[in-house]
Amino acid sequence: MKVSANFDNKTLYLYPIGELDHHGAKKAMVTIESRIDLSLPRECILDMRHVTFMDSSGIAVILKTMRLVNEAGGRLTVENVPAQAMRVIDAAGIDRIVQISALTKE
Repeated sequence: MKVSANFDNKTLYLYPIGELDHHGAKKAMVTIESRIDLSLPRECILDMRHVTFMDSSGIAVILKTMRLVNEAGGRLTVENVPAQAMRVIDAAGIDRIVQISALTKE
């Protein structure tokens, strides 16, 4: 699991790429934590359009990212969630505490 990042105008954009499973989640969190620590964003966008698979470990990544961003004084938004990952998110019910939008077909 690779996570690309871009920081612009107090907004941190995170782009996880690949499978967000147990092993991928551990790798992703190393990058995510360091990027949040470096930028202290007001807004963090977790753009999941390149996630090819997600299990419950992805829920942990979202919640940990939200906690870190909130501690830095910012807000997390999860965008472009693919259908398979959205089913996992819906089952967990975390859309009640994190703003989440599904990937739309272009």
